[in-house]
Amino acid sequence: MAEPRNRYSGVSLALHWVIAFAVLAQVLLIAAHDKTEGALSREFVTLHKSVGVTILVLTLARIGWRLAHPAIALPDGMPRWEKLVARTTHVLFYALLIAMPMTGWLASSAGGREFAWFGLFDWPLLPVGGGRETASRLMGVHGLVMKGLYVLIALHVLAALKHQFVNRDNVLHRMIPLIPRRP
Repeated sequence: MAEPRNRYSGVSLALHWVIAFAVLAQVLLIAAHDKTEGALSREFVTLHKSVGVTILVLTLARIGWRLAHPAIALPDGMPRWEKLVARTTHVLFYALLIAMPMTGWLASSAGGREFAWFGLFDWPLLPVGGGRETASRLMGVHGLVMKGLYVLIALHVLAALKHQFVNRDNVLHRMIPLIPRRP
């Protein structure tokens, strides 16, 4: 019988960390937009939109990869409720990482605000009407999703640290190759 996998695949690791750093970039881009004005501010927003739709595409790729390559087993000693919370958190991450760029894309589309994906080609607008009012409501939803994503990120990081320093069960080793496996 084959030994169970104890690490995620290179593709899973790459998608996880590229998406994580892209989300961090989004926070920094909006902070830069808020601190600037004029053309520079608009450039930060355009870059934010490009990174956002990239997160959407990467998240869809990650879901496809995950469906074809199921998650590795959680530690045997982990309580059932923690396993349920871990799996639920991952599903919520996927949902929010889709909802976040979709609400932004819908808002841009409703407002008729086109953009070029990293300056390479025009990203298509969705067939959504409603103008500024609809765009504003969608941006409100975008902001709520962002807050939910922040809560999930905080829970995710705290849980990873708990597993590393309290449980000492190699969960963090599975996603950060540089952390040595504990015996």
